[in-house]
Amino acid sequence: MNLSKRPVYFLYLFFALLIISPAQAAFPSMWGDEPMPSLAPMLDEAMPTVVNIATEGLVVQKSPLFDDPFFKRFFNIPEQQREQKTQGLGSGVIVDAKKGYIVTNNHVIENAEVIHVTLHDGRKVTAELVGADPDTDIAVIKVEADNLEALPFADSSKLNVGDFVVAIGNPYGLRQTVTSGIVSGLGRSGLGIESYEDFIQTDASINPGNSGGALVNLRGELIGINTAIIGPSGGNIGIGFAIPSNMAQSVMTQLIEHGKVKRGRLGVVAQDLTPELAAAFNIDQNSGAVIAQVDEGTPAEKVGLKAGDVVTAVNDRKIRNSSDMRNVIGMLPVGSRVELDIRRNGKTREVVAEIKEPVLSVIKGEELSAYLAGLEFSDHESGGIVISKADPRGPGGRNGLKQGDIVLSVNRVEVRRVSDLESAVKKNSRGVLLNIQRGNTAYFLVLK
Repeated sequence: MNLSKRPVYFLYLFFALLIISPAQAAFPSMWGDEPMPSLAPMLDEAMPTVVNIATEGLVVQKSPLFDDPFFKRFFNIPEQQREQKTQGLGSGVIVDAKKGYIVTNNHVIENAEVIHVTLHDGRKVTAELVGADPDTDIAVIKVEADNLEALPFADSSKLNVGDFVVAIGNPYGLRQTVTSGIVSGLGRSGLGIESYEDFIQTDASINPGNSGGALVNLRGELIGINTAIIGPSGGNIGIGFAIPSNMAQSVMTQLIEHGKVKRGRLGVVAQDLTPELAAAFNIDQNSGAVIAQVDEGTPAEKVGLKAGDVVTAVNDRKIRNSSDMRNVIGMLPVGSRVELDIRRNGKTREVVAEIKEPVLSVIKGEELSAYLAGLEFSDHESGGIVISKADPRGPGGRNGLKQGDIVLSVNRVEVRRVSDLESAVKKNSRGVLLNIQRGNTAYFLVLK
């Protein structure tokens, strides 16, 4: 055999195996008397489940001169606001044909006042928002329509690097576009895209408008929700990311039942196990999560977890780093039993805890200061303070604050709980200095 032709030979061998596999019904198609490999039979069933989503919303804009202190001071330019209509495009996947549930990305429908859905057969319907989870970028919407077709979920934990996948969506507003590729990587995290990251990486072309669309296997099962790309100016360079179907399905279930995700709390702060820490703790491994802090009165404290413990597995899932641990625990509903394998003083032990519902405080910004009107602050499940609501018409919204922003400090005072805000705000009666974290970036913002 000519070795230079071996890749082509194995590709045809791969498709030949698919031809004789009973799991691949009606595959491949025929061209004359010759069988030709084709994804068309699978796509005939999968494509009607992917919809186009178009949104309409409003944003509040102000004069750019208002931010210039020179013009503001010497020309007394008033703050001028105007509302501007916005439009967005994305994709969604029908996951329950009978009830009309569609899974998409949170960023596709975020701040939308009207959500239009175009079905595969051209019908246009209006959708209502069931619930959204910014931390995982998953949202569920619902439509009232007959003759819908749903895409079945696959177990994304069984994916392997090299598996063939197909992305279906509506890039750039083009309807029903299909691209193919392989799974390039699994468990991608630390990208700063979402709070909970466990992405499937693929080289199947994903472009703007694909967000919320389906990543399917060759059996036409949903293995991921396409969500992000890495590339210059938002263009595709063969690095795309999808939220695993197991995570999407878990979030979807809670959004349908509760309208939001009710995350439990273990009560620890963890960091990655580095080679330096492994040597300091006398551990002969390079993967795991080091517990850096145990909060008082939490399940972690009650079962005896301590700072310095190294978590190597949670519920029999190997933990590579702190993101792994956060993802696993963050997806567990309240009341779940969690088993942690830890290393302490060179010995291995198992600790069993129960995930409890966190006691979270919420406060409206106007109760603290007029400068914070239109904002709502909440304790975050994993610690810290998050902006849970941001009215674009309020002082914070006009200056770019968004739902999901993390508040690190107020008037140079570090804040960890909503109860810390009042005393910190009183430090300055002429304004409020906020230190905000968004993704992997942080900045200071003055409201006055």
